[in-house]
Amino acid sequence: MEKMKAEAKANEASDKAEKEKIDKLNAADSLVFQTEKQLKEYGDKIPADKKSAIESAVEKLKEAHKQQNIAAIDAATQELNTAWTAASEDIYKQGQDAGAQAGGPGFDPNAGSGQQGTTSAADDVTDVPYEEVK
Repeated sequence: MEKMKAEAKANEASDKAEKEKIDKLNAADSLVFQTEKQLKEYGDKIPADKKSAIESAVEKLKEAHKQQNIAAIDAATQELNTAWTAASEDIYKQGQDAGAQAGGPGFDPNAGSGQQGTTSAADDVTDVPYEEVK
């Protein structure tokens, strides 16, 4: 029993490093999948220069994943996150512009829709019988 404890203690650092490596590889794989999915979904809303930055970063991440290079995975992940942040701002601005154009200046989607005096599902309260258990 003592021998097993000593062996476990001796291998603790290498086991921890291997677990971290596996976690990074799994996260990178998941990030590649999610990015490709989001590019298909939002690709037409992303400006070409920002889309190419995302595609470049995801290719670097794929290559780092294939080589199992943790430092390169970290760098490519950071680059991809930065590229997505920049693209997300453009997507958000496009959504804001589309909303403003749809309703004109000062567009409020709830204004004038007769929302006053109505109840929502959250306001619909029903009393139900209950029994107090002691």
